[in-house]
Amino acid sequence: MSCTIRKATPQDLPRIREIYEMARQFMRKNGNHSQWGKGDEPEALIEEDIRQGNLYVLEEASIHAVFAFIIGEDPTYLEIEEGNWKSEEPYAAVHRVASDGTVQGVIGHVMDYCSAQVPHLRIDTHKDNKVMQHVLEKYGFVSCGIVHVPDGSPRIAYELLEKSE
Repeated sequence: MSCTIRKATPQDLPRIREIYEMARQFMRKNGNHSQWGKGDEPEALIEEDIRQGNLYVLEEASIHAVFAFIIGEDPTYLEIEEGNWKSEEPYAAVHRVASDGTVQGVIGHVMDYCSAQVPHLRIDTHKDNKVMQHVLEKYGFVSCGIVHVPDGSPRIAYELLEKSE
């Protein structure tokens, strides 16, 4: 499979919105009923993410996944409860990962791309998002504690210091 990752453009917005809706439906079917609900929709941020050059798409003929990749300090990760970050070295954050479900190993593709640029990554996910928790841990992320997203709701915080081969 030859997937490519590139920065998203405004022309990608209709497909990106479709992918986030598919991901939201998948989460609901898998017991995650509150993530990306009212006030927490990734769609509210995607145009700004594109403008700032932080939104990426994974494509193989067409777009199959989307994610934000932000290099540098993230306000969400300034305070952590019930644990500690493993490192205070510079990092990049991965947010709002969503897939249409047709490409296997999306998290691996996304994280391989991101960790090749910045080996220290942070990401968070909802306590009910068991699928994401599983794939993050399978990839090598470790749970570090609890952070709070801008709407104040808690998320499990994960960190990857460097992908061990």
